[in-house]
Amino acid sequence: MIGKLKGIVEHLGDDCVLIDVQGVCYLVFCSSRTMGALPGVGEACSVFTEMMVREDLIKLHGFATQSEMVWFNILLKVQGVGARVALAILSTLSPSEISSAIALQDKAMMGRASGVGPKLAQRLVTELKGKIPDLGQVDAGALGLQEALGDGVASSNISDAVSALSNLGYSGAQASAALATIVAREGEDISTEKLIRLGLRELAS
Repeated sequence: MIGKLKGIVEHLGDDCVLIDVQGVCYLVFCSSRTMGALPGVGEACSVFTEMMVREDLIKLHGFATQSEMVWFNILLKVQGVGARVALAILSTLSPSEISSAIALQDKAMMGRASGVGPKLAQRLVTELKGKIPDLGQVDAGALGLQEALGDGVASSNISDAVSALSNLGYSGAQASAALATIVAREGEDISTEKLIRLGLRELAS
C-alpha cells in the first residue's frame, strides 16, 4: 500500500498529477483543492495517497492533507458515493465545511458538490451524523453549537440569531462559529438582537 509520495511534479492535468519518484512516475488523481495546492512542473511535492484496487483497476488518489484523506475514506462508506463523487465533495467543501454541513444537517451545503443530488445529500448528512472525526479542524465550541442546532436543541435566541445571519448571506457554519465565540465569552443569556449585532461584528473582524 502506498501511503505517501514525495517526488517531482512531472505533469499537471485537470484532475491528476504525474509525480516522478526517483525515475518512477505515478499518476495520482486529486480534488481541485489538492491540485491547487500543488507546486509547478519541475518542483518538489508531497501528497498523501490512497490506493484503490479492483479486478480491472489500480488507481491512486492524492491529498494535500491527512484530514482530506480521512474524509475521502469516510465519504466512500456512504452508499452511492464513489471516488469521483468523494473527490467532487472535497473539491467543493473543505474538511471543516464538511464537518459543519453534517453537524448542521445542511443538505444544501453538501449538495453544492458536483454529482450530489438532493437524495444523496440527505443520505450523506444523515448517515454521517455522529461520525465527524476529531481532526482539530473545527473549534470544539463551534462544532458543539452546530450539533445542537442540527438536533434542534439549541436555545431559541441562538437558533434565531443563526437564522438571521444566514438570511444576511452568511453560511450556517460561519454564523454558528461566530456565535459560539460570543456565547463562550458572554454566556447564553443574551437577547437575539444583541447576538445578531455581536455576530455581525465578529464576522466582520
